Amino acid sequence: MKHPLPTRPTHIGVLRLSALGDVCNLVPTVRALQRQWPEARITWIIGKGEYSLLAGLSGVEFIVYDKSTGLAGMRALWRQLADTRFDVLLHMQQALRASVLSLGLKADVRVGFDKDRAKDRQYWFTHRQIDPRPRAHVLESFMDFARLLGVEDTSLHWDLPIPDQAYEEARRYTGDARYMLISPCANPRLRNFRNWSAEGYAAVVEHVFVQYGLKTVMTGGGSTQEREMGQRIKALCQPEAVIDAIGATSLKGLLALIDRAQVVVGPDSGPVHMANAVNTPVVGLYATTNPDRAAPYLWRKQVVNRYPQAVKDFLHEDPETINWGRRVRHPEAMSLICAEDVIDHLDGLLNEAHSDALPTSTDQESEFPDEA
Repeated sequence: MKHPLPTRPTHIGVLRLSALGDVCNLVPTVRALQRQWPEARITWIIGKGEYSLLAGLSGVEFIVYDKSTGLAGMRALWRQLADTRFDVLLHMQQALRASVLSLGLKADVRVGFDKDRAKDRQYWFTHRQIDPRPRAHVLESFMDFARLLGVEDTSLHWDLPIPDQAYEEARRYTGDARYMLISPCANPRLRNFRNWSAEGYAAVVEHVFVQYGLKTVMTGGGSTQEREMGQRIKALCQPEAVIDAIGATSLKGLLALIDRAQVVVGPDSGPVHMANAVNTPVVGLYATTNPDRAAPYLWRKQVVNRYPQAVKDFLHEDPETINWGRRVRHPEAMSLICAEDVIDHLDGLLNEAHSDALPTSTDQESEFPDEA
């Protein structure tokens, strides 16, 4: 017998610790739950870095778990929530660490992913699973949790809070200039292979500077890999074309920079989804990750998509039948993207003659397609 779902929950728990792009994709689900049950209390258990991005999100109580604290941190969180019981816990993290963390939380019913989408046997830790949806985008997968609870209004809203001090931080680098923002590097993890070439970025930077008078702000973390990439790009460009902010901003400051940018360019990583969340045009660079699953949702048509070719060339498989979400872990995959591909998309966004390519919504609202 299935565990019954609450018809009018008073306290909803959300368990999603990481990553930056994923928590951005989850916010519309939280907004949908708030519209359906405006009086419900929503508690989101989230990672430390992700909290610094979403802090101040209206109507949400955050409980921060720092994964570096391990089991001791879990026990501290369990003690913190010892007197809390959720009507429903939305277990939205497909990782064993999160499933173990969920064991110490009290909930009448625990909802997780269906078996095809659940990783690390997540369904062992839940009472109910969302309905199967083959070949779903990450954002749609999150919204399926709201649908299971009976939410009908699945329009997309973010309304991410950006404090004045974050805009002040952004203006210290840009003043009132118009600019493009690039975030050249994805998270520097082992066998990630999502990064494009310095030569490709430099060609794009030069193009927008010469054709549109736009400077380029480079952003990213402070890792050696990211700083070295920034230095290589700068060396290939006119000095006045580039503003180097790599490793120099807070996450809120980065969000403010993205919000004020004319367009954002980057690989599958947090900043392209942050741009999506604040409705800044974005050109995503995808070859190692399937954009049908993980592209910036509102800007999917602007993705430079070389994933199908990478699947054929490096995995020797059919992109139509390959396992959904399979990554191409090959160091040459991103070289399939040419600067001309990126420039074509940028011209379509930046030329006044192509202004109808931009979404007309000013409140970041969209509906899921009927077939989603």
